[in-house]
Amino acid sequence: MTETGLYWEAFEPGRRFETERRRIEDADVRGFAELTGDRNPLHLDDAYARASVFGERVAHGLLGTSVAAGLLNRSGLTRGTLVAFLGLSWDFVAPIRLGTDVGLRLEVTGTRPSSKPDRGLVELGAELVDEAGAVLQRGTFKLLVRRRTVAR
Repeated sequence: MTETGLYWEAFEPGRRFETERRRIEDADVRGFAELTGDRNPLHLDDAYARASVFGERVAHGLLGTSVAAGLLNRSGLTRGTLVAFLGLSWDFVAPIRLGTDVGLRLEVTGTRPSSKPDRGLVELGAELVDEAGAVLQRGTFKLLVRRRTVAR
């Protein structure tokens, strides 16, 4: 694997990033339902969803979270430098409607060395946004990232 991502030292608090966009399609929602077993009619049944508070089918909240993680990966920020995805805290702010183009806005909110001298922890504030910039989901990703220089 080629190391093209950022090392821990480059994740300075306040630094911001924006990813490419990805459209959420019917096939994504149906595939996610099959993969997870979450076949809630709000996501799959047009007639049921029309009578809901949303008035139409919407994507699974966790599909949005998964897409956000995928957009982070596709950004290349940690390509070859990510040791582990340690966790996340996440909120669903607004529904993701089918046909929406989503992107991810990121900001480094904190860093600290880990107990191992060759890596450090990075916290990224993340917002999954639609094409108009409205926030659909938000939270924090916790990552363990390689250090360029080994601390002594």
